[in-house]
Amino acid sequence: MKRLNKMKNICFVGAAALSLSIISSTASYAGETVAFLMPDQASTRYEEHDYPGFQAEMDKLCPDCKVIYQNANADVALQQQQFNSVLTQGASVIVLDPVDSSAAASLVALAQSQGVKVIAYDRPIPDRQADYYVSFDNEGIGKAIASSLMRHLEASGVSRDSGGILHINGSPTDAAAGLIKQGIKAGIATSGYKVLAEFDTPDWAPPKAQQWAAGQVSRFGDQIIGVVAANDGTGGGAIAAMKAAGLSPLPPVTGNDATIAALQLIIAGDQYNTISKPSEIVAAAAARVAVQFLNGETPIAYTSLYNTPSQLFVPTVVTRYNIKEIVFDSGVTAAKDVCTGRYAAGCDQLGIK
Repeated sequence: MKRLNKMKNICFVGAAALSLSIISSTASYAGETVAFLMPDQASTRYEEHDYPGFQAEMDKLCPDCKVIYQNANADVALQQQQFNSVLTQGASVIVLDPVDSSAAASLVALAQSQGVKVIAYDRPIPDRQADYYVSFDNEGIGKAIASSLMRHLEASGVSRDSGGILHINGSPTDAAAGLIKQGIKAGIATSGYKVLAEFDTPDWAPPKAQQWAAGQVSRFGDQIIGVVAANDGTGGGAIAAMKAAGLSPLPPVTGNDATIAALQLIIAGDQYNTISKPSEIVAAAAARVAVQFLNGETPIAYTSLYNTPSQLFVPTVVTRYNIKEIVFDSGVTAAKDVCTGRYAAGCDQLGIK
């Protein structure tokens, strides 16, 4: 996949992070079943990037292994059913991105009681130690997007007395969202800019973020000098709310995930930043860990989070100033997928082809 071939602009934790180990092509785990259980469809990333990246790496490392992919669509009960189903189908390793990080603790315990390894993916499981955790550094993401916005406000000469920030978090049931929230608070804390209001977005649902932001626009109006949103969906919801209210100029808004829609908003000048974190990288790492478990190996713990051996990747902040180099020149995203319709002119202006 092109996104995996050109990652010169992505930094990793640990010099060996790109390769956990060389795995023998004659290993004894051929024919084993591995499950890849994702949490929701509010973001398109799971179908478009995470699962394809995981499947591609499994095809290389264990072409005879069976991969079961399912998405719980933000339904805790459905994810529990899916988890039980893959256990029944004989999964030896389950890669789990939980809908509810707390509820997932019992799932981990159930699997481990049957000798099944669980890899926590993207969202950690604080209340029960999984066998491994693979993710981007979520707290680092929150701090990076917030600090980037604070520096932008400072450089733009925005007075600290002129208003304040809206702070939009992710789902309250997502431990990764909690880490992002911590990072955002740390990024804002030393800036001197105040927070006007804060919101935890149920299920990361953009319409809920938009509805809340609309209420804050009615409440604060042009006192809103910026919006720190935990991902592109919630940031896009805030932008839609402010546009609908006729707020002009739009305050700068953060994001995270580098979705097509967010990249377009950055090119158009409506969104200030996002995070480039090609999720195929994390998915491929999860596949390598899964195959190591199948082979009876102990994966390298590059760090630890919630007492779980972990590998955390460091993402890159993207703005109009570096979007061409980080996203397009590196091959992370194709210009043809972004520079469409009314965004073509902005791409031309930035030299994106």
